[in-house]
Amino acid sequence: MTGDLYINSKDAFTTWGVRMGSGFLDALDGFLPMKDYIENDSRLEHGKRMITTNAKVASRDITLEFTIEGSSETDYRAKKKAFQQELQAGAFTLKVPALGTDVYHLVYTGKSISYGLSLGRCFGKISAKFTEPNPMSRE
Repeated sequence: MTGDLYINSKDAFTTWGVRMGSGFLDALDGFLPMKDYIENDSRLEHGKRMITTNAKVASRDITLEFTIEGSSETDYRAKKKAFQQELQAGAFTLKVPALGTDVYHLVYTGKSISYGLSLGRCFGKISAKFTEPNPMSRE
């Protein structure tokens, strides 16, 4: 809980009651997509030529799930609102000590959002899309 997830250098659980949801680590730690290789499909040659030297990683879109917990409905609503404002600022950093020292630089897209609220209105789950513009920059 405490110390598991940092957003903009703030402990997510202590600050907003936020934890990593289902599949969070898998999505964050997954393989990186590659940019298309330079190709030449000449009619004068069999097959095609592909230049594979200097291969580059592409940006990636990932879906992350978070849970938000409050001690009361009022506390939950305040934490949810503050967390939403943090994400809506656009670019942010995310660090998960369990995955090492990497700092992920993400952008909240505000797309493909799903949200669920518990009957007691003290616990919620949000799933949203994020873009990692340069997966090779994790300092």
